[in-house]
Amino acid sequence: MASRKNGTTARTRCEQCPLRDFKPFREFSSDELSFVSNFKTGELTTDSGSTVLVEGAHSAHLYTILDGWAFRYKILEDGRRQILNYGMPGDLLGLQGSLMGEMQHSVEALTPLTLCVFERDRITELFENQPTLAYDVTWIASREEAILDEHLLSVGRRSALERAAYLLAFLQKKALSVNLVGENSGTLPITQQHVADTLGLSIVHTNKTLRKLANRDLIHWLDRGCEVIDADGLAEIADWEFEVSTNRPFI
Repeated sequence: MASRKNGTTARTRCEQCPLRDFKPFREFSSDELSFVSNFKTGELTTDSGSTVLVEGAHSAHLYTILDGWAFRYKILEDGRRQILNYGMPGDLLGLQGSLMGEMQHSVEALTPLTLCVFERDRITELFENQPTLAYDVTWIASREEAILDEHLLSVGRRSALERAAYLLAFLQKKALSVNLVGENSGTLPITQQHVADTLGLSIVHTNKTLRKLANRDLIHWLDRGCEVIDADGLAEIADWEFEVSTNRPFI
């Protein structure tokens, strides 16, 4: 991770971006790399719990997660929170606000974050001059829609046990693809409240459900998060299969 100082980091050159070494991501052409390097205006660091984007706000920036975890959410007037999805390295934050004028959800740092910062006003330039990168942005938006479809299916039709199994398997598999956890090691930095707010369950029901998974030796709940012992076993309970995205784009 880059060094932290007053909300900024020592800028990582796009040519030396660590994400380019991750297997899921496609390679840039020299012209694309030059454009993205010029498109990027800097880097931002935030602490865990910091709000990155606020629902209803007009953000001047678009972000790519360089390191760390984030989550997208909406809050009802009575304070109830629905977590929509989780962001990891390579994920784009703020695209909705860039295209629709204002954010329809908020984004919070789940762990300390390092973000690549891009000017929202230059997104049109990307579409005008870089058709392949424009396609990549469209692909990223479509993939996010597909993930949300699966999340909605889970909340709407899966049992509580299946929902929890799906969520933990999804997070483990996605985190593994970007080296946030190892094949047989690593902790998902979530609390049981995060799980409850994602699955639409009470915290009591969530706790009972997670204990059932722990009793099957599929997970081990720790003070700092959840250790997934058997992601394939969780996926089997949820009747879900992780689709590996080869040559996945990122900006």
